[in-house]
Amino acid sequence: MNFAQGDLLMLGAFTCYMLVVWYGVGYWLAFVLAVAAVAVFGAVLDATVLRRVIGQPQFALVMLTIGLAAMFRAFASITWGSEIYTLPTPFSAKATRIGGVAVSHEYVSIIVGTVLLCGALYAFFTFTRVGVAMQAASQNQLAAYYMGIPVKRLNGVVWALSAAVAAVAGLLLAPITFVHVNMGFIGLKAFPAAVVGGFGSLPGAIVGGLVIGIVEALAGFYLLEGFKDVAAYVVVLIMLIVKPNGLFGETMRKKV
Repeated sequence: MNFAQGDLLMLGAFTCYMLVVWYGVGYWLAFVLAVAAVAVFGAVLDATVLRRVIGQPQFALVMLTIGLAAMFRAFASITWGSEIYTLPTPFSAKATRIGGVAVSHEYVSIIVGTVLLCGALYAFFTFTRVGVAMQAASQNQLAAYYMGIPVKRLNGVVWALSAAVAAVAGLLLAPITFVHVNMGFIGLKAFPAAVVGGFGSLPGAIVGGLVIGIVEALAGFYLLEGFKDVAAYVVVLIMLIVKPNGLFGETMRKKV
């Protein structure tokens, strides 16, 4: 449970903005450099801070990541200020008409980027030894350790991968929401999506995200002002009552 995930998203967007606007780096090279920089930062964060809470109650990690999120926002505010910035991309201000409907290239890039990222993650967790080892460690760290899996080293890879995914999300989102200190708050919507879809399920995360997005859009259109902001959490409460494991979650049984 990483409550700083959204703020890693924000740091990725700011890093790319800085490379493109301040230093004149090409967008695609800046994209790669920003994702790599945030991934390295995630690995360093694990080695220096997060590894200290391994074996502690889950609540300790929750409180730690909430504190880290506040620190990241404070750092971004000091470094880049509280202004709202525009990240120029190859897709900016471009649209294609399909059947009389103008389709923005920025939104298409988000859809295509998400599909490619999900496909890459699915292949990684399904067909690579490291991905399978990550799944084993997530289910039972002690058993994975006794089977010869380097759990501590793997945790560093997990946090690096998590930070890299957050950076990609930030770069896809930046042309739509612009780049600002509080853009990472959208990352909190990942938790309702995970609850609805089921923790640990990649298809569940996709379906859960679509459900939350559709519910918010419909609530904003048909219901009174303000309902859109709480609609996702109402759906979570209903899901926890009806199907606590989520749509694609697995029920785990433990023999004692």
